Amino acid sequence: MTAFMLGFVMTTSGAVLAVVGGWRGYGFARLAIAPLIHDGEPTRTLVERLRPLPFRPRVRTMVSRVVLSVLWLGLAFYGLYLAVTGAAWLR
Repeated sequence: MTAFMLGFVMTTSGAVLAVVGGWRGYGFARLAIAPLIHDGEPTRTLVERLRPLPFRPRVRTMVSRVVLSVLWLGLAFYGLYLAVTGAAWLR
């Protein structure tokens, strides 16, 4: 495999990974913020206030979505690294 082909494959796969990771990270970030914007059902909100903070379903859902968003964005940054490294091989 020549250096040009290796650089082309790394740049292409890095760009695809950056776009997909960024898109998925953005999507999970939007899902994490959505429960904070809406008040929700009043009865359920009152019942959830009695539970400790780590055991509230909204909090656990938000935390899991934030973690997934950060992981996808980390993958997107790795894709950017691959694209830049591959572009250096194209010279």
